Amino acid sequence: MARSQVVYQVMWNRLISIVEEQAQALVRTAFSTSVREAGDLSAGVYNAAGQMLAQAVTGTPGHVNAMADAVAHFIRRIGPDSLAEGDVYITNDPWEGTGHLHDITVCTPSFHKGRHVGFFACTAHIVDIGGRGFGADGNSVYEEGLYIPALKLIDKGRLDATLIALIRANVREPDQVVGDVYALTTCNEIGHRRLIETMVEFDLDDLDGISDFILTNSHNATVARIAALPQVAAEGAMTIDGYDTPIDLKVKVSFHGDHVLCDWAGTSGLDKKGINVPLVYTKAYACYALKCAIAPEIPNNAASLAPFQITAPVNSIVNALHPAPVALRHVIGHMVPDTIYDALDKILPRTVPAEGAGCLCNFQVSLRPRSDQAAPSDAVRSEVLTFNSGGSGARPTLDGMSATAFPSGVMTMPVEATEHAGPVIIWRKELRPDSGGAGQFRGGLGQFMEVGAREGHEFDFSAMFDRLRHPARGRRGGMDGAPTTLAQDDGSAMKGKGKQFVPHGRKVVMAFPGGAGYGALADRGKAAIRRDLALGYITQAAARSIYGLPEAEIAQVIAQARLGETD
Repeated sequence: MARSQVVYQVMWNRLISIVEEQAQALVRTAFSTSVREAGDLSAGVYNAAGQMLAQAVTGTPGHVNAMADAVAHFIRRIGPDSLAEGDVYITNDPWEGTGHLHDITVCTPSFHKGRHVGFFACTAHIVDIGGRGFGADGNSVYEEGLYIPALKLIDKGRLDATLIALIRANVREPDQVVGDVYALTTCNEIGHRRLIETMVEFDLDDLDGISDFILTNSHNATVARIAALPQVAAEGAMTIDGYDTPIDLKVKVSFHGDHVLCDWAGTSGLDKKGINVPLVYTKAYACYALKCAIAPEIPNNAASLAPFQITAPVNSIVNALHPAPVALRHVIGHMVPDTIYDALDKILPRTVPAEGAGCLCNFQVSLRPRSDQAAPSDAVRSEVLTFNSGGSGARPTLDGMSATAFPSGVMTMPVEATEHAGPVIIWRKELRPDSGGAGQFRGGLGQFMEVGAREGHEFDFSAMFDRLRHPARGRRGGMDGAPTTLAQDDGSAMKGKGKQFVPHGRKVVMAFPGGAGYGALADRGKAAIRRDLALGYITQAAARSIYGLPEAEIAQVIAQARLGETD
């Protein structure tokens, strides 16, 4: 049955609405705070061949772009002839999922009138997957937690109770983890129901027509955008903290008419600790960076991703092979876009932002009753993971966003939700003045944060930070952002990565990095400087020494701000 372009466009929009409802169902039913509060998830719908047709707006590019390849792995592992109605498949394979064991991906085939028509898939970050816990301390993937190969979680409607028992026996928070597995399964079912309703409404027997419409138009639009750009190449580079030694990221970005190639030759080799990145995750964030700069309006699907080709030397830190430790693959992976933008700025000037914080400012707190003396009877063991953000880099026409995660898009967790998850206390959480790099456009601010435990508890603090020694770099004359700092409240030094003991009564004091500035400070308008001072984004000292405001003008701005607070 021939259908008009308008009808196909309506159906395409309906698919996007379906996967967004799928994602929201996961948010509402998940147990882990990383899903419920931070949105560390993805959801998508695929055709019968396993090609992603639409993704939910809710979620992260690292998840959804990596998950774009995952369904093909499920088809290969399960076998195309073994797909059955009522099946649900599961894995957390870092190389066939989304890059580390803490992400569980669930895939469900959809059948209509007894015929296989497509798939739904979703991914969520699980707070605990056993092993050493979420952190960079592992020396191989075998230490990092429970590995679930691609398996049938549900076989023709029958749950594999043995697999569930195995999962429960290998994690610290069994109810939470299994609850998340059920939530993943349920949200796929929601997507399936809405898809079948749509197919009935539009009298569809399969998704072949709408699939061809989506993939053809997306591919053609992306290729046309690439072809209109300069067909040249440029190199980008970045040095970041690493675990014990600095990591060099190097990329060559080249335009070739119908595709863009990102070659990571020259990048550092494998690290002995768990900050290595499977290529699937490097590809996810490289594609995201290129799409943001080149084709942001074109929907994200298998065809719009295909023209972006990513290569890296085997067992470089951005193409780690099994059994490399990969638990904190996001620390390196989130720096991939800024490295690419260092190259793109030389090809497409005034297009990409300055460098930002890059990786999330995450930490996990493993709490337990104090061991230095008798603990109170109500002291408990608990795992609390919190996601936080530094500042994003200034843009060619706008200031950077404060305490906002780019490129991951993961939300900062509310203090209330974090403290509800276990006996942890967030003593301080506020914006960090002067942390955004100065420039024509100022970098986004980082945050101050202090964390401790309730009376009667001690804890291990698993740090997942970068930018301590290599802050975000300014672009086109902009100044660098402020670096990360980390210590206990008695001044004891702490490392930026790794599990570290914090005794009873101590706090961890953190300052998260700011984004870098864009353009020369001399070009920043006086009104913008006065506004930053009035809002507390810069201090009086910075207004004087960096921005050059006269003392009388500083006093005037402060006085007006105080009057405004009392009005």
